[in-house]
Amino acid sequence: MSGDIVGAIEAGGTKFVCALGSGPQDVREITHFPTTNPEETISRAVHFFQDNLKSGEQLKAIGIASFGPLDPDLKSPTYGFITATPKPGWSNFDFVGEVQKSFSVPVSFDTDVNGAALGEWRWGNAQGLD
Repeated sequence: MSGDIVGAIEAGGTKFVCALGSGPQDVREITHFPTTNPEETISRAVHFFQDNLKSGEQLKAIGIASFGPLDPDLKSPTYGFITATPKPGWSNFDFVGEVQKSFSVPVSFDTDVNGAALGEWRWGNAQGLD
């Protein structure tokens, strides 16, 4: 059976949480691992998605809610970058670009705080609020 699946990354300063599913009632796979350097951490996230898609499934999109500071402005030349962060190795890192090297899907990128607020608005206690 084929289906469109979305990937989610909650990128925290100490750990990453990655999930695959079609919504909050269909989280098919989830994992977490320490946030280390960008190359190792993004590689683990990419392999999680690649290793857990079932036959016939394709990623439709990936959403990233990340520690920062970051650039979420779609019109900015540094959209998708973590900017001047104190997290070693992550300053001026093209997070979205690195993920898009492995997947030809839309990637949404915002702060971890905004990601949590959006989830509450869409599926949680903030439904119906503007």
